[in-house]
Amino acid sequence: MDSIPATALGKLLTVGEVAERSGLAVSALHFYETKGLISSIRTRGNQRRYGRDVLRRLGIIKVAQRVGIPLSEIQAAFESLPQGRTPTAGDWQTLSALWKDDLDERIRQLSLLRDRLTGCIGCGCLSVESCPLRNPGDRLGKEGPGARLLQAEN
Repeated sequence: MDSIPATALGKLLTVGEVAERSGLAVSALHFYETKGLISSIRTRGNQRRYGRDVLRRLGIIKVAQRVGIPLSEIQAAFESLPQGRTPTAGDWQTLSALWKDDLDERIRQLSLLRDRLTGCIGCGCLSVESCPLRNPGDRLGKEGPGARLLQAEN
C-alpha cells in the first residue's frame, strides 16, 4: 500500500464507494485485501484508495464463491492476472477454464446426491444404520464416520 499524491485521488475509489458499488461490507474488502485478492494504496492521510479494476475483481470473487470455488483457488487464479488492470473477457475465459473441470465434478456429485437422496428418503425408513437398500447391515459404519455412498460407486 503506497502513498499517493492528492492530485491522483479523483481516479480512485474510497473503501466506502467500493463497498457500495460492490454490495460488500467494508470488512469483507479488508479481508480480501489481507488475502491478497485485491489491493489498495494509501493516501498521505493513511486512507485506503482502490483502482476501478477492483470492482471487476470483486465481481469475479463473488461469482466464483457462489459456485463454491474456495478463496485459495481464486487467489491462485488471480496470480495470473496483472495488478492494476481491469480483468478482461479474455482473463475471465482463462479463469473459468481453470475451474471448469472442478465444477463439472461437483455437478456430477451433487446430481448423484440429489438422485439418491430422493430414493432413500422415499422408502420411509429414514435410517442410515439399518436401511436394507442403501446400507445393509451397516457395512459402511465399519469403515468409520463420514459419507461413503457417493464415493463407493465412482
